[in-house]
Amino acid sequence: LRGQVDSAYGLENMVGSSVAMQEVFRKIRRVAPTSATVLILGESGTGKELAARAIHNLSPRAQARFLPFNCAAATRELVESELFGYNRGAFTGAARDKPGYFEEAHGGTLLLDEIGEMTMDAQAKLLRVLEEREIMRVGGTRAIPIDVRILASTNRNLDEAVENGVFGAPFYITD
Repeated sequence: LRGQVDSAYGLENMVGSSVAMQEVFRKIRRVAPTSATVLILGESGTGKELAARAIHNLSPRAQARFLPFNCAAATRELVESELFGYNRGAFTGAARDKPGYFEEAHGGTLLLDEIGEMTMDAQAKLLRVLEEREIMRVGGTRAIPIDVRILASTNRNLDEAVENGVFGAPFYITD
């Protein structure tokens, strides 16, 4: 029965029968039904996004959107406008209001892929979103409530990044 549920609802794209992979599957099943913010660690190419999709697909939010956002592929300015959206006139070229990833993922899940590459400024804004559950568009003046589950992934050693002052210690808590 577990195999049928897994294949229909999320773990079908993940393979492995080793003890380590069985532990990964167990953790995915355990965290998926919660609303917890999850950090997925692993080297490049190990299936972090597959794990995030499985968490989403096994969660109560499975019928809503799953949106991945690659933090490493965007400049600091682009991260802010893409995640939070912007209002018309906020900057040159902003001819219309544009919702960001947080608004687009409302009711669903947002994966912040390679979060270890996010600037300290962007981390501070993200921490506020996690605490307040609202965003402010670039150029906006009113807070917009959001209901989004946040999953994050990185291949970076975050303990080392915190020590080197490039990742915010209050943002990263290990258990």
